[in-house]
Amino acid sequence: MLYPKSFQKLIQDFSSLPSVGPKMAERLVLFLFKQDTARLETFAKNLEDLKNLQSCRTCFNISEDGLCEICKSRDREQKIICVVEEPLDVIAIEKTGIYKGLYHVLGGVIFSLAENSNLKINELLTRIKQGNIEEIILATNPTTEGDATALYVRRKIKDLALPVKVSRLAKGMSTGGDIEYADESTLSAALSNRRELS
Repeated sequence: MLYPKSFQKLIQDFSSLPSVGPKMAERLVLFLFKQDTARLETFAKNLEDLKNLQSCRTCFNISEDGLCEICKSRDREQKIICVVEEPLDVIAIEKTGIYKGLYHVLGGVIFSLAENSNLKINELLTRIKQGNIEEIILATNPTTEGDATALYVRRKIKDLALPVKVSRLAKGMSTGGDIEYADESTLSAALSNRRELS
């Protein structure tokens, strides 16, 4: 069946999203096609509003106006920073309800030393030097790349020669797993039982 061009373009757009194949993209577009005009307009407006989002200038989480809600909050523990790979990891950890400190989003992991220049590691080191930080929790995923990134960041923090405790999530997370997909009880245990890295 030959779809109209606008329908085909939407299928291509949805197919380009992670974990969405052509069949799923067709189903999504067909679902939207069947919605009433008001719902479509709301959906389109929400998509349009994505362009107004930006990275938080302090922690690189998602923000609407320069600072994310966590960095704005004075109720957060200001002396602890949890270092994660992506903003989705922040959401997963926040759902546990047990962590009350700040975050730092690296923007990925180290695949090779040549590629780490895009990560927000220097910005993290600057925050440690400027703030009264007592603990850094390295909450990268328990993958080869996540572990390598955690070790690299730990070494860089150690080079600062400041009295900062560096800890790592406990091994409640399965090797090769992603924090964003972990259930809340597993993440809570991993946070509560984190161990200091020497």
